[in-house]
Amino acid sequence: MQETATVPTDNGSSAAAGGPDHRMLIGGRLVETAQTFPSLNPATGEVVGLAPDASVADAEAAVAAARHAFDDTDWSTNVDLRIHCLEQLHRALLEHREELAALTIAEVGATEALCQGAQLDQPIAIVKYYADLLKTYPLSEDLGLIESRGMQHHRWVEKEAAGVVAAIIAYNYPNQLALAKLGPALAAGCTVVLKSAPDTPLITLALGELIAEHTDIPAGVVNVLSGADPAVGAALTSSPDVDMVTFTGSTPTGRAIMAAASQTLKKVFLELGGKSAAIVLDDADFSTAALFSAFSMVTHAGQGCALTSRLLVPAAHKDEIVELIKNNFGLVRLGNPADPSVYMGPLISAKQRDKVDGMVQRAVAAGATLVTGGEKVDPGYFYTPTLLADVDPDSEIAQEEVFGPVLVVISYADDDDAVRIANNSIYGLSGAVFGSQDRALAVARRIRTGTFSINGGNYFSPDTPFGGYKQSGIGREMGTAGLEEFLESKTFATVVQ
Repeated sequence: MQETATVPTDNGSSAAAGGPDHRMLIGGRLVETAQTFPSLNPATGEVVGLAPDASVADAEAAVAAARHAFDDTDWSTNVDLRIHCLEQLHRALLEHREELAALTIAEVGATEALCQGAQLDQPIAIVKYYADLLKTYPLSEDLGLIESRGMQHHRWVEKEAAGVVAAIIAYNYPNQLALAKLGPALAAGCTVVLKSAPDTPLITLALGELIAEHTDIPAGVVNVLSGADPAVGAALTSSPDVDMVTFTGSTPTGRAIMAAASQTLKKVFLELGGKSAAIVLDDADFSTAALFSAFSMVTHAGQGCALTSRLLVPAAHKDEIVELIKNNFGLVRLGNPADPSVYMGPLISAKQRDKVDGMVQRAVAAGATLVTGGEKVDPGYFYTPTLLADVDPDSEIAQEEVFGPVLVVISYADDDDAVRIANNSIYGLSGAVFGSQDRALAVARRIRTGTFSINGGNYFSPDTPFGGYKQSGIGREMGTAGLEEFLESKTFATVVQ
């Protein structure tokens, strides 16, 4: 593989003419590369900007910088410095919020409404949450005395940073994914190499520039890479100098990362795919359930791992609920997310749109009923909100993650049947149920997932742990549990004199 050369630039300077629009952060310096690759606006197909195309050598340099910062500075032990730097980063994100929002809309295809939530404002709040949590979180625990061999022994546990972290993120919510990893990792005292998704490099690089230019985070504590070559990510996951890998993305890639990390027994946190089910009980408010199911499914064009893409309905009420969903889909305004009146933007790429369309067409060929949607819209990478009924619960469209605005309706006979169908998945990330409170809660407790919404309840916030069962991942992001993913426990004992 051809290596690319890095070219250091002064932290405050702009990229050279013909160079990338944003720069990588390695060892405290903002750097360019000899090669770049374009990032496209998914609403238009036009180039948003150029990103540095990192090489394996760049990844190795970033890991070395992170290793040095962890081993040879006081970052991992200086709690006050970490709180100070996280608060600085939070202020910088707030001060540059409008520029970040504009770039998120252009590169990610997110709407301004989404930027007011999980695409930007909520991720900014995550940083403040971990700065505040670090002020009160107990980093030691006294276990008291025991008697052994005729002597008194005092025992206690101290929490220490896990070490150098490779953080690899997906394209769909890049600010959320980056800051939900950086916030707790930095609070814990880890150093980080953050790799952007190839489809959305610029917004992650902009985060690295803010860190370099507006915080006192020491050189090498945070390193940010962009690159189109999968070998860069592979170099991070296999490096013996990386102590932990945190990855958000597809389950097949997660399996490959876990296998690579196993060679050095790295700690692994994986937030992977989902095929979550929403169950409508026969005593539910069908209109509310249909509204929730329709509009959540087209949030960010269906590009969310926790979206409830399977809708389980009582067989006797299938036609009524399908009609309500169809009507709701008809209200969705599709278009350029730069338009504030637009609810649903594009898919991230032509490749992803073709994948979604292929799955829909195969589902129809296998016997599903196309109620509405199933159409590409140009220019850009738009796909109409799609509703499929009469879906076999064992079919590809009911079992595989689509990552597009496609909702499948599956009929069930009774509550036990609904639970069986919901649990008939390799995934276990999220779920929802609609019905009378006690009955709905009883059903929710039988579903094997890491998060669950009852009658439209919103569980997603910086203080709530997020993650999945089964092949939806390992570990929890956000909340106190998110901090503890990046900590190790060391037990001490001393003889009391």
